[in-house]
Amino acid sequence: MHNQNRLKQILIKNKILSEKDYLEYLRKSQKEDLGLVNFLLAKKIIKGKKIYGIVDIILEYAILEGASDIHIEPEIEQARVRYRIGGVLYNLMVFPKHILPTIAGRIKVLSNLKLGEYRLPQNGRFKIQTPEYKISFRVSTIPVFNGEKMVIHLSNESNKILTLSHLGLEQNALKVIKENIDKSQGIILVTGPAGCGKMATLYAIINTLMLNKPGIKIATIEDPIEYKMPGIIQSQINPQIGYTFAAGLHSFLSQNLDVILVSEIRDKETANMVFDAAMAGHLILAGLNADDSDNALLYLNNMGIEPFLIASTLNIIITQRLVRKICENCKEIHKISQETEKELKNAFNLPDLKKALVNSDLIKTGKEPLSSIKFYHGKGCELCQGTGYKNQIGVYEVLEITEKIAELILKGAPIKEINNEAEKEGVITLVQDGFMKVKQGITTFEEILQTVK
Repeated sequence: MHNQNRLKQILIKNKILSEKDYLEYLRKSQKEDLGLVNFLLAKKIIKGKKIYGIVDIILEYAILEGASDIHIEPEIEQARVRYRIGGVLYNLMVFPKHILPTIAGRIKVLSNLKLGEYRLPQNGRFKIQTPEYKISFRVSTIPVFNGEKMVIHLSNESNKILTLSHLGLEQNALKVIKENIDKSQGIILVTGPAGCGKMATLYAIINTLMLNKPGIKIATIEDPIEYKMPGIIQSQINPQIGYTFAAGLHSFLSQNLDVILVSEIRDKETANMVFDAAMAGHLILAGLNADDSDNALLYLNNMGIEPFLIASTLNIIITQRLVRKICENCKEIHKISQETEKELKNAFNLPDLKKALVNSDLIKTGKEPLSSIKFYHGKGCELCQGTGYKNQIGVYEVLEITEKIAELILKGAPIKEINNEAEKEGVITLVQDGFMKVKQGITTFEEILQTVK
């Protein structure tokens, strides 16, 4: 369990758990693997309409722990609730499967979904607002073998939108992005798997544009709208009535806009409209679920985008991942073991990575073994729930489509040749940026092996 004490406090605050009952639970849990909610159900402390209160507990815990997602998963005899916190899934509770329909029904009522529909996927949303926070919840259901699985994504609308300088970009990468968003047209593509923070980067770019160019007109087309931002036009797609990304982009072309954000390029029609809009004189910011710049170029080729359009219209490709940051409260000096160094050697090209660290003045020669270099980790404390990590930061690779790289794209050169040219031009790769953040004491090799590899 991620934080039993937090769950206890919420249950006591909601007048579901007493200190006496909690002591009894602790005694029983020493003899058998017994979840706290299961204990309360077995004692009939939670019964009848009070079962609805489990939903409030699930949501409140997620908010207080800073979870990005809640997973409610049916199993053969029970249901499980898990949270994604800092990119990692943690178990919160299990409960008997027979109360799952009641809990699912409560969430469906909140998110305006059909109560009796469990054979088809559904999507909905709701909000919780208090003086302390304003949270938007996006609910997705899908039928599975043992019942109906639910995923609830949390967006904190109280959070301030970051600027580019707060994302964790290396200085040269930051300079390249700023130079390219200063252009009046072209495409800035942000790539990476789902959940890697692409929208945060896209909105940071918009925030920077608004600060530096207050006279420009900006519009977004999204699914869903994740951040509410004053001063720009925000539009949500609705495929059920034919309002798709492509349809929205087509309408935007007659709106006399300067900058258009497309949250995701999902299909050939949208890809073509993005390039048409850029050719028409707009600056386009777009997200793409591609692993890296190599796959982004291949994806665009497979979508039928001609090489001359890619070469002439694409400004930069930003590839990113999110890694957990070392907890500052329990951070300590740490030297990696020879086994970890061997694992890194098998996974990455260590000489090239050491060279990047030397070039960044983070190590002296690059000849020393990693096990002799001072690094950091979190030993685990109450603040980070014993994990050694607190919060997340981005790891980035920024590929600028320079004149030479554009020429290679135009002639259909192999990806390896494009990468070699990027290396000559000094592009910091995703892995190199990760290693630099390890040496700077921001994250650990374990996070880089798990996330960036």
